[in-house]
Amino acid sequence: MTAERVNPSDLSPPAGFSHAVVATGSRVVFLAGQTALDGDGKVVGDTLPEQFTRALTNLLTALSAAGGAPADLARVTVYATDVAAYREHARELGRIWRSLAGRDYPAMAVVEVVRLWDEEAMVELDGCAVLP
Repeated sequence: MTAERVNPSDLSPPAGFSHAVVATGSRVVFLAGQTALDGDGKVVGDTLPEQFTRALTNLLTALSAAGGAPADLARVTVYATDVAAYREHARELGRIWRSLAGRDYPAMAVVEVVRLWDEEAMVELDGCAVLP
């Protein structure tokens, strides 16, 4: 994939995301929402950072199985049951993102939801990737 990250100077400087991503490639991968489920289907992690780590790992595992890499992500949506807690942990979540997915940030949004399918889940990530 070739990806051009577009961050217009008329918008506030992005931190941990890109305002737009222009992606070209031959395959588009749509990634289902991933929570902090382990291999047995149980939510693991008692804190938001722990659950975020597992959810992102799960998303990247699905992407890898489809033949992609973190830099191929064009769009990620984060669904959080508590945006205030997400903001409180933003620096730590950013470090987790960088350690697992690098610094080629996709276009992103964080959306607060009342609850997720997995009732114990605090966070869910889904996305779209464009592969070469």
